Amino acid sequence: MNPLERYAPLVDDEEAFFDACERPLPSVVRVNTIKTTPARAREALDEEGVGYEPAGWHDEILKLDGRSPGTTWPYFHGWLHGQEEVSALPALAVDPEPGEFVWDACAAPGSKTTQLAALMDDTGLLVGNDNNLGRLSALRHNAERLGVTNLAVTNQDARNFSLKPFGSGQFGGYGYDGDDGDSDDDSDDAPDDAAREAFDRALVDAPCSCEGTVRKNPDVLDQWTMDHVHSVAGIQKGILRRAIQATKPGGTVVYSTCTFAPEENEAVLSHALEEEACRMVEFDSPLETVPGVTEWEDEEYHPDVTKAHRVYPHHNDTGGFFCAKLEVEA
Repeated sequence: MNPLERYAPLVDDEEAFFDACERPLPSVVRVNTIKTTPARAREALDEEGVGYEPAGWHDEILKLDGRSPGTTWPYFHGWLHGQEEVSALPALAVDPEPGEFVWDACAAPGSKTTQLAALMDDTGLLVGNDNNLGRLSALRHNAERLGVTNLAVTNQDARNFSLKPFGSGQFGGYGYDGDDGDSDDDSDDAPDDAAREAFDRALVDAPCSCEGTVRKNPDVLDQWTMDHVHSVAGIQKGILRRAIQATKPGGTVVYSTCTFAPEENEAVLSHALEEEACRMVEFDSPLETVPGVTEWEDEEYHPDVTKAHRVYPHHNDTGGFFCAKLEVEA
């Protein structure tokens, strides 16, 4: 069975949904405002003879006419970055301010991380973490090509993330005193209590079953299993809870995935709402979306998960996506 068939009850037009999932994605780039402006980037593409169409919802997103973005000199010089259109949504939801202290918990290969840096005007401190050491090389490469200088790269299990390396200097006061955070235990105890008022904002673009990427990676459906959905959901819950614990009261935590599975989306949010001091926050999506679901199969979720956004491929000609915004409470 096609795993996508289990989500037919969630969509408004089954035929359009399945048809969209079988079409390849458009070639999309994001303008890197650390190095240039949207107007200069468009001029450069015009000079290269590369056809493009600006996305109607964001000035920095351009859809190319079939050409790979990596073959153009603006891309080589870091003016452009290949980034799926819908994946620009989480950083916009985080909405960081210049000079803030921001955590990207699952950062590699760095599309959203470098977008956060641009939104911060490359100031403050942006911590890009990933537990996969091999993928961090891609994060570092992308950050260097795009001219990001406010990024600190860490290699930790985000479920037990420690702020010990950031306990002094400009962000002193977010110090550390206690557990070293190396334990694999996904318990209720935060690795360091002082970290509860550390980050101004955090992004958890969690590892997931990736069903929403089927348009660029059809093989993902061949590798899909319910066992994987359930196992990765446990990891997602741990990372999201740690992000909430490590963000100061009043701070923002954004949770996103590229899967349709409620087990990895609404169920994870419900768990966080029940176990941590946080609340769901409404935010406007520039893309057409539908609310999160409160019931799925035999499960019921927290009523506030309807404030999350589900993105289906047939609504915006994008990949599938899920995005939610939370505010940390005291």
